[in-house]
Amino acid sequence: MFIDQLFDAGALPTLARSMQFAARRQELIAHNIANISTPGFVQKDVSVRAFQASLGDAVDRRRARTGGSRGTLNIAESREVRFSSAGDVRLTPKTPRDGVLFHDRNNRSVERLMQDMVENMTAFRVAGDLLKSRLGILRSAISGSSQ
Repeated sequence: MFIDQLFDAGALPTLARSMQFAARRQELIAHNIANISTPGFVQKDVSVRAFQASLGDAVDRRRARTGGSRGTLNIAESREVRFSSAGDVRLTPKTPRDGVLFHDRNNRSVERLMQDMVENMTAFRVAGDLLKSRLGILRSAISGSSQ
């Protein structure tokens, strides 16, 4: 029970959800890149801002409920982002509004895809580095050593 409480404390659940979202979105971006020359293929994406807003609301609700940053993080699902019973993030992408529609009905934008990929990869890496740091602090506290 105590270990469960450690992993539901502080920024750990927020960082974990952020990494899960970024990992699923990276798969979606890679799919868009792989089909960039496919006639009739329409790129799809999910709203990063909507996920971040939902995550922020969940953190605020947890703070109001527990008086701090402990307890489960209940993120509201949207039509684009859902959570499985095992805790995995599931994306249901929508058609993006940007991009030029070409003669083959493909709305490709190589520059936008590369920008999305780099921004998403950076978000994943930052969350991963922060999570690694937090887990290192926990490891040191549990082992009683200072590294």
